[in-house]
Amino acid sequence: MPIVERDPWRMQYFEDVNCPEDLLIPTEDSDAYRLFPAHRWVYNKLLVAESQGLDAGPHGLPPERFPVFSKPIYNLRGMGIESRVLRSREEYDRAQTASHLWMPLLEGEHVSTDAAVVDGEAVWFRHVTGAPLPGGMFDYWTILAEARPELEAYLAAWTREHLRGYSGALNFETIGGTIIECHLRFADQWPDLYGEGWLDALVALYRDGRWSYPDADRRTGYSVVLFGSHGVRYRPVETELIEELLAPPEVSSLQITFHQDKPPERHAMPPGGFRLAIVNCWDLDAGLEARRRLALRFWPTGGLRRRRRVHAEA
Repeated sequence: MPIVERDPWRMQYFEDVNCPEDLLIPTEDSDAYRLFPAHRWVYNKLLVAESQGLDAGPHGLPPERFPVFSKPIYNLRGMGIESRVLRSREEYDRAQTASHLWMPLLEGEHVSTDAAVVDGEAVWFRHVTGAPLPGGMFDYWTILAEARPELEAYLAAWTREHLRGYSGALNFETIGGTIIECHLRFADQWPDLYGEGWLDALVALYRDGRWSYPDADRRTGYSVVLFGSHGVRYRPVETELIEELLAPPEVSSLQITFHQDKPPERHAMPPGGFRLAIVNCWDLDAGLEARRRLALRFWPTGGLRRRRRVHAEA
């Protein structure tokens, strides 16, 4: 298996990829950290902030202005663990935590961007926006067909300056065009929505250090998420229902996103809910309908709580 995937529900995207067995392509930050020691510094969020000239520092060095955003300097597990806004010096003094940093409280659109990089030169981008819910959750993600020229120019310049010698995938998280996180991997939740041949181009990037992907059939897609309550041991979904939900051409893939043999509390999940499933689709209404049917399967008498449809496209 050339693409190192820890979540079995995402193996469906990679199991048929033609790739040498000794070529490792990471999807997890912990694997990427080990595979690319010369560039692992990007997981230090304080260094990423300082590389952009932001006013930032570790806890113990108090900020001069408030509010600020506080988070761990290193966090390879994700999910925004222990991140929070600090609005005053008194709040900062109470919240000081070892190995945390503070940085400006940024405003603007939150965008997740995948990039293909050849020797520090970004040669391909794809951008994603999310419709947020309370508790660190997202209702769905929109995989945008359109480019973001200004954001791409900024990310390309930063990559050229700081990641010379790196070839592979990068994932950026930005707010208002400022980088808040950088990962030495791609987002493995929706590679099926990047287009036919994208994974083959990814293999060639890691194998040969070149990028050749025409990107001729780029379409807007959606990744719709189903959450349930914490503390419940959920049963697996029947194969027959999965096949029914995958039948419409507007639905690309379905992930049942939990380990049946692992206690619920041992899953890394946002505080607001337990992620049960993800529907990747080309039509948002089709994805929402598949989610509704899945919700009825998980709790047939309660159904899916009604949510206002939020358009994340900008």
